[in-house]
Amino acid sequence: MNNLIRIFVVLPALLFLLIGIRWLVDPAGAAAELGMPLLEGLGRSTQIGDLTAFFIGASVMMGLGLMTANRTWFYAPAMLLILTAAFRVVAWFAHGAVFAAPQIGVEIVVAVILVFAASKLCKPA
Repeated sequence: MNNLIRIFVVLPALLFLLIGIRWLVDPAGAAAELGMPLLEGLGRSTQIGDLTAFFIGASVMMGLGLMTANRTWFYAPAMLLILTAAFRVVAWFAHGAVFAAPQIGVEIVVAVILVFAASKLCKPA
């Protein structure tokens, strides 16, 4: 069972790592994949820096959770994903953004997997 849980954590960790690397090597393609234009000037720096940090950071935290069995490393990316999903809802409700149901669904599912992994793979505090 624990190996299956690890696989369910490794898959999004690898996906996030690949997305983050893509932001470094092909930012225009990564932006288009997420439905946004690649910005210019300082906006481009912020866009590439923040999104690369988000995806690679979350991936590294998932990996650290698997390697150390420290639940904090699972909770941190789970919190980032839940907040991302929540703020997507705010963007839709308050700012006229498209309701991003598929993205929100993925974020919630991965966050649930991470919280579940923390409860099953980590020693009690």
